[in-house]
Amino acid sequence: MSNTVEIKVPDIGDFDSVEVIEVLVSEGDTIQAEQSLITVESDKASMEIPASEGGVVKSIKIKVGDKVAKGSVIVEVEAAAGGKADAAPAKEAKEAPATEDSKASAAPRQETQEAKAEAPAKAASGGVVDVAVPDIGDFDSVEVIEVLVAEGDSIKAEQSLITVESDKASMEIPSSHAGVLTSLKVKVGDKVAKGSIIAQVEAAGDSAPAKEAPKAAKPEAAAAPAKADAGRAEASAPAPAKEAPAQALKADVVDDAKQRLAHASPSVRKFARELGADLSKVQGSGPKGRITQDDVRGYVKKVLAGQGAGAPAAAGGADGAALGLLPWPKVDFTKFGPVEAKPLSRIKKISGANLHRNWVMIPHVTNNDEADITDLEALRVTLNKENEKSGVKVTMLAFLIKAVVAALKKFPEFNASLDGDNLVLKQYYHIGFAADTPNGLVVPVIRDADKKGVAELAQLTSELAKKARDGKLSPSEMQGGCFSISSLGGIGGTHFTPIINAPEVAIMGVSRSYHKPVWNGKEFQPRLTLPLSLSYDHRVIDGASAARFNAYVGALLADFRRIVL
Repeated sequence: MSNTVEIKVPDIGDFDSVEVIEVLVSEGDTIQAEQSLITVESDKASMEIPASEGGVVKSIKIKVGDKVAKGSVIVEVEAAAGGKADAAPAKEAKEAPATEDSKASAAPRQETQEAKAEAPAKAASGGVVDVAVPDIGDFDSVEVIEVLVAEGDSIKAEQSLITVESDKASMEIPSSHAGVLTSLKVKVGDKVAKGSIIAQVEAAGDSAPAKEAPKAAKPEAAAAPAKADAGRAEASAPAPAKEAPAQALKADVVDDAKQRLAHASPSVRKFARELGADLSKVQGSGPKGRITQDDVRGYVKKVLAGQGAGAPAAAGGADGAALGLLPWPKVDFTKFGPVEAKPLSRIKKISGANLHRNWVMIPHVTNNDEADITDLEALRVTLNKENEKSGVKVTMLAFLIKAVVAALKKFPEFNASLDGDNLVLKQYYHIGFAADTPNGLVVPVIRDADKKGVAELAQLTSELAKKARDGKLSPSEMQGGCFSISSLGGIGGTHFTPIINAPEVAIMGVSRSYHKPVWNGKEFQPRLTLPLSLSYDHRVIDGASAARFNAYVGALLADFRRIVL
């Protein structure tokens, strides 16, 4: 006999609701007790919610983007007779497991606690105070992966000082006091625990300890140098692709079912995604075959050395042997002069792997065109003068987004993604735009751009660009894009070939506008011209459609009244 039971979200701490960012099972799947069902994310951490019972998934009650809380039904499972599986239901998120193996299989817990303020009382009257690691749960030690401040910096209470990482989450450790940072006591690679001194701060005379240390943990995506790495990686993650003919690209073709069954923690899964490694092919060396980061690194090294069954997407450093190419040149550059080794930022490491995969896996073609924006620029200047007091500044990017949305409605194959042999046509219009940050490019996404006016789009792009520069973009603000715009207008150039942001099928590159003489039938007139570079996936879009799309965008920009037609 069998009975249908509901599996609900357990107690995950003091969260009214958390967002579902990933569904890890499908209807009809046979699952085991403690197998992860969904991944949820709060403003402090991401966590996987496991099954309290084993059985066959009959129906899934939630989807990506839904908000869930304690008691929300996740799935209905047809459980085998005999009741609950041996594994106990998920415990409170804040209860940390005792062993490394139990960390991998235990129910999700709240990755961090609300830290108790333990700053020295003398800070209230000024003086140098020690800033220590607050209570971050039952972690004996966590590794410092980033130092966010420098000696001499003026810092605020609750400003993040360092980023640490456990095997389950990354978290930022805040300052309990405001003042001037006089001494840093840790560096990247150090291990810290509750009570470890991070820094010494010369507190202001009226600086009081924070009432409550900020919630320490944020997801990995918010903890990297620009705090947007994982979001970018997630935003760029493609739909399952067809098998590539080259052996070195087979790791890009990931068997989702096998990936889900791989015995690995969320941080290891994320690490494998960043490298493009297929976890189903990685042999775990941890307890009960658990896959560790060292296992993933070892697999990648073997593949790059030509010993593995498939090369990772991040094969930018591969020697090319698996592709039948000449080995990558190995040069001792110090023989020719002085050099300096500078590690790539975390954003560039992740985005580099994604860009390499996209360039190799997608047959790019670029159509170059130009738009006459003389009248549009005059309109933009007029609007900004009229709204000078309100502080709203209309940008050319806002007009571009409106024009692109109109073109996507006219040419729906550009608002699509490949899913195997199917073309998924989207009925929504979320537009991403490349934002330049000190650590590399990230792509914030404007949701429902078709429902927003030019002024609102200008305001949103400005706000998101600032958040990107400050490293405060959340993963949800970089996901779900349909089409991307990469604008180099403020820097220069004439045309370029932007790389498509998979799983999208096209991207618009915009270069610096310039004046050129245009013959009107009687004489040459100076016209302000905007170069447009449209890269498209040739598997989905042919050259004629791309030319029409680019020409249509150009016509809208030349006479923006057409937007209402």
